[in-house]
Amino acid sequence: MSNHADSLTLRVAEPHEREELEDLQRRASLELPEYREQLLDNPDAIHLPLSQVANGQVIVAELDGEIAGFAAVVAGELDGLFVEPDLWGLGIGKTLVDAATHEARRKGFALSVIANPRARKFYERCGFSAEGEVQTRFGPGIRMSK
Repeated sequence: MSNHADSLTLRVAEPHEREELEDLQRRASLELPEYREQLLDNPDAIHLPLSQVANGQVIVAELDGEIAGFAAVVAGELDGLFVEPDLWGLGIGKTLVDAATHEARRKGFALSVIANPRARKFYERCGFSAEGEVQTRFGPGIRMSK
């Protein structure tokens, strides 16, 4: 991400951005072929609670003034991490995980996540350790923490 580090900023999401963030979540989620059909059949699965935004639990990453991704951190749980698909691989997700970790620790929590198995290596590179499998709405997930 060295090309973009200077122009990446983090901030707390604003309530009026909830719909835009959900649209980003939808684009990122539909990039994963193993979940695409289920997500299209269950559009309610793409949801960012307004309470999370209003309570300051959503961290937004901006690249050159545009929303590039976001992380939702609720009581030590990384409840959502999404990056614009055309920006994957630039380090934005890791920057958001680092910010989420800091926020969780600031409130006295370790950070945990229920990860898509495809994302396991990403989370391991971010310092998470696997604790076991859990069943999610759309299939198996991996509970991880750091």
